[in-house]
Amino acid sequence: MSDPIRFYFRGAVQEIHDAAPTRTVLQHLREDLHCTGTKEGCAEGDCGACTVVVGSLNAAGQLEMKAVNSCIQFAPTLDGKALFTVEDMRQPDGALHPVQQAMVECHGSQCGFCTPGFVMSLWGMYLDQDGQPAPRKEIDDCLSGNLCRCTGYRPIIDAARRMTELPKVSFDRDALARQLQALRREAGSTYTAQGQSFHAPRTLEELVALRVAHPHATLLAGSTDIGLWVTKQMRALGDIIYLGHVGALQSVRQNDGMLEIGAGVSLNDAYAALCELYPAQLSELWQRFASLPIRNAGTLGGNVANGSPIGDSMPWLIALGSEVVLQGPSGRRVLPLEAFYLDYQKKDLQADELVAAVRVPLPRQNVRFRTYKLAKRFDQDISAVCAAFAFTLEDGTVRDARIAFGGMAATPRRAARAEASLIGLRWSEANLRVAMDQLQQDFAPLSDMRASSTYRMQTAQNLLRRFWLETRPDAPLAADAVNAFACRA
Repeated sequence: MSDPIRFYFRGAVQEIHDAAPTRTVLQHLREDLHCTGTKEGCAEGDCGACTVVVGSLNAAGQLEMKAVNSCIQFAPTLDGKALFTVEDMRQPDGALHPVQQAMVECHGSQCGFCTPGFVMSLWGMYLDQDGQPAPRKEIDDCLSGNLCRCTGYRPIIDAARRMTELPKVSFDRDALARQLQALRREAGSTYTAQGQSFHAPRTLEELVALRVAHPHATLLAGSTDIGLWVTKQMRALGDIIYLGHVGALQSVRQNDGMLEIGAGVSLNDAYAALCELYPAQLSELWQRFASLPIRNAGTLGGNVANGSPIGDSMPWLIALGSEVVLQGPSGRRVLPLEAFYLDYQKKDLQADELVAAVRVPLPRQNVRFRTYKLAKRFDQDISAVCAAFAFTLEDGTVRDARIAFGGMAATPRRAARAEASLIGLRWSEANLRVAMDQLQQDFAPLSDMRASSTYRMQTAQNLLRRFWLETRPDAPLAADAVNAFACRA
């Protein structure tokens, strides 16, 4: 028997019974609920016209309100959650919400197509800041997932400031939390429609059992990649196993000198925890990783399981010596992350296993660590090259060197020859030049729409040189002295 999808919307509990499991939240809003304020621009989570805010209870029972892209989220993921759209901004007396009023006063809308998405992103920030003014960096981050071709953004940034000057409108978090608590399921559920099943376990044991029973089912976490398989590639996913309700996968804890991040932890929460350990090294990458709505939905575990050769997380994870925890019916299996990737889209993962967690080493004495991203835009762009370096330096000598790149090979990979050329030698410019030359033996990058092979090689070499400039024994340069985006990061 199929369990209906139940979620809170417009003051009432809504149910979905017959929609395909891969029907998106945006499609359900516009075509089934006839709420057409939310727009479709790109259908891939890039433009932000479809932005909505989703309320949910985390593993600790606390309410979280997050802006996400409705165009790539599947409707069954709404089960037990609350959905808010631009229609919800209307006040009981018919007045505009301060976010909307500020957009009007600051002329933040021209053609208007993107406006509902901007309003929802700003409302998400309004809730996070409890109606208090936000620094410019946080405004930029909030709007990183929203594109507009009319205003030039200045009026919208003005509106982000103006909205906190208007009379405050409160939001009853406690009432919503009680509503969601009433919707919360005690055990896993299965929604079946149009020949597909959407399994939503709540415990790790249920998840493993489902994986064993359905080894060919699609594992779904944040849907920031798999959503595009449907909206862009028109792929049939078959049965789906959703990880989003498994509380055991949502923990972040320190153990045995490692920070273990569950596979269900969002990218934004994961990077928040990581930046407490490595603030100078990872803060810029956190801000530049996709956009806030993508980071709110996507997970670090999903990023690692996907294993894209141009993924931003894998190079620095590999450079630090991180591990991936695999879970199956026989228990846990832990691998060095670099050993997990065998070839393009091929991983050391059995049919009945899944990625359960990522383990990141805590900071260690004498280890100099940096990671750099090269892309055509500061915000929300895929890397042409992503580099990471973790060197153990003692008295100016390289005792250990770990160099990893994304965008240079079929998988995120270390530069073995360059590393070997440095170990045991002085960290000097002469030895640096030898290592830069060795990169040409380590990699033969491809040319594609993002960069040519020549560009990738030259920039990879130059990033190693930048790392040397920042960590050389004599007169190392501050990061902002060699960072073109220092004013933004």
